[in-house]
Amino acid sequence: MSQQSSTPSGGGSARPVLAAVASAIIPGTGQFIGGESRRGWALIGADVVILGTLLFFFNDKVDVLTAFVRPSSLALLMIVNILLLGYRVWAADDAYRATRRSVPVSARGGPSGAVIMGTVVIVAVLLAPHVVFAYYDLVQYNLITSVFGEETSAQSTPGTSAPITSQTGSTSSPPGEQPTVLSPGQTTTAPPSTVVAGPAIWDGLERLNILLIGGDFGVGRTGVRTDTMITVSIDPQTGESAMFSVPRNWTYSPLPEGMGIWDCDCYPELINELWVMGEQYPDAFPGPGTPSENAVKGVNSAFLGIPIHYYAMVNLDGFVEVVDALGGVEIYVPELVIDEEYPHEDGTVERIEIQPGVQTMNGHLALAYARTRHQDSDYFRMGRQRCVIEAVLEQTKPTDLLLNFSKFADVIKQSVMTDIPLDALPDLVALLPDIDLENIVSVRFIPPDYHLKYRDDGKAGRVPNIDLVHEHVQLVINDPQRAIEELGLDRLDDVCGKAATS
Repeated sequence: MSQQSSTPSGGGSARPVLAAVASAIIPGTGQFIGGESRRGWALIGADVVILGTLLFFFNDKVDVLTAFVRPSSLALLMIVNILLLGYRVWAADDAYRATRRSVPVSARGGPSGAVIMGTVVIVAVLLAPHVVFAYYDLVQYNLITSVFGEETSAQSTPGTSAPITSQTGSTSSPPGEQPTVLSPGQTTTAPPSTVVAGPAIWDGLERLNILLIGGDFGVGRTGVRTDTMITVSIDPQTGESAMFSVPRNWTYSPLPEGMGIWDCDCYPELINELWVMGEQYPDAFPGPGTPSENAVKGVNSAFLGIPIHYYAMVNLDGFVEVVDALGGVEIYVPELVIDEEYPHEDGTVERIEIQPGVQTMNGHLALAYARTRHQDSDYFRMGRQRCVIEAVLEQTKPTDLLLNFSKFADVIKQSVMTDIPLDALPDLVALLPDIDLENIVSVRFIPPDYHLKYRDDGKAGRVPNIDLVHEHVQLVINDPQRAIEELGLDRLDDVCGKAATS
């Protein structure tokens, strides 16, 4: 008799655990094991309703991304996550109790190894997905609230800006320097009040213009030099986009009305020094952001003749870590690149050699490819920078983001600065499906086409033909196809897209 009772004892005591595991995975299935078919069907119906509701609200990737860039949505998702955990725990416990009731008392026995293992499985099945989701939810909440700016409710109306006035009413020339004046007939002009705080929504806004900045600061460098300045201009209605690159070594760049301390109504020195100038002479760059932000956005806005709504700046070390966190990037290199004295991020100098063809680059090599200019010039470097940006955007995989999300978030928090407000993020996400990366029109405002004259004082730098720049910017915005034909422009994919077909 003892030998016969041991079998039902083991099998009987294991059935409740099996039922609990089943309902932990799909609530209701364990109830069928316990003979509670009516309750099982009720829970299956609840499962269908829950799943249908989630699919209704998150039926495509835009909905999912939108939810993950709203703090309120992230908080709500955390509450839903906790409620779903409670629901699954209750369903598993109910299935266990129902099945245990169906087992004769004499067959229940004590806990066996299978029962203990089953209990561990139940706990893992119940907790694991909810713990993982809660982790990603908290990391994302911390990321967006740490990096992105205040809400736009206190900012200006879309597409407009308030007149810029000095915060103190007085400005002064840099110590030891005299205000610089262009020669007669060479004074530059710019649209007034071109630094704007940003639109609250896209309705009625003809173009959304975001300035992407590569900040050259790190070991062995003093201050922030904005060596990469690319303005992405997007039509919110059609997704038609353009990229305008402004070289770092233009001088006598125009300033918006109310900015500056120079008689030329311009910034006479190299344009990549503006961030530091904003820190040194804050009264010269009033506006809605910090003086440095106002300076860089204002000059790029006046240079291009369009408002700059937002900016985003990443430093060199951050770029390296971002690419590494994404698992590297594949880039087509049209010709051999050699730099015998490339400045490494840690301040040392090294030799860089990049062979032509399709190359898979880690963050350090991708940065070197984008930054090196000893072999050619700043203007060739600008072309490489556009290709690196496109490659990173195009080759970013959701799985890479998820697997490296924590590291990716830490890198962004440490190396990215932006004035994009939190409540603009859902609108930006909504634009993503409409933007065709392969057909972005890209313009580099480089010599000799946009060169007006050399400096009169003998210093390094060139004076840009701002009127021609404005004319061509408007042509690209209003009629991109005509601009491609008349200006001999290449769509970004024609220049950088060979990696995909090689």
